[in-house]
Amino acid sequence: MTRHPVQKVWTIVVAGGSSQRFGRPKQYEVIGGSRVLDISVDIARSASDGVVLVVPAADAAAEGGVAGGSTRSESVRNGLAAVPSDATVICVHDAARPFADIDLYRAVIAAVVDGADCAIPGVVVTDTIKIVDADGVVVATPERSSLRAVQTPQAFRADALRAAHADGAEATDDAALIEAQGGRVVVVAGTDDNRKITYPADLEWARDRIAARTATAGSPR
Repeated sequence: MTRHPVQKVWTIVVAGGSSQRFGRPKQYEVIGGSRVLDISVDIARSASDGVVLVVPAADAAAEGGVAGGSTRSESVRNGLAAVPSDATVICVHDAARPFADIDLYRAVIAAVVDGADCAIPGVVVTDTIKIVDADGVVVATPERSSLRAVQTPQAFRADALRAAHADGAEATDDAALIEAQGGRVVVVAGTDDNRKITYPADLEWARDRIAARTATAGSPR
């Protein structure tokens, strides 16, 4: 079912990393009875006309996905190659953010439909940020009010994302590749719950969050 009139939206769910900081493949960890990866895929399917899942190469056949690459950008490119050519909007979402919701997808997709090359969720930075050199010496303190901590899903005009990846460039997120090409990237409001599972403590937080939601849903009114 097409969820966005005129537009054809596909989402690449990226779960191809080795999770070195976590210590084991975090995308297969279970929270609330479901794997982190499956939660992210399910919400992507509800927001999109199709989903491409990128997983470690050894798991691609079993998971019905596409083999990831040696870097995040390479993994996205592998997923991008499996997106139909008639897609008009492509979202990229890190599977390790299982609490991204349908409203967040709708917000970034709407911003692209309204004319942005790319739309990303971002939250206000509350800590003071210091820029340091290789020796740990502070060289600058950016104005905090202009800073945002960005999240996924990130949405793109399909042709802009394909062009950004055409030369094999690398970046920690795909929005940076659009920026490098002079594209228009806009930020929509992210959510505090859309936290990335990076370390074991993040997994415990996610499990507690699910348990709290379950308890609230089951509470008598």
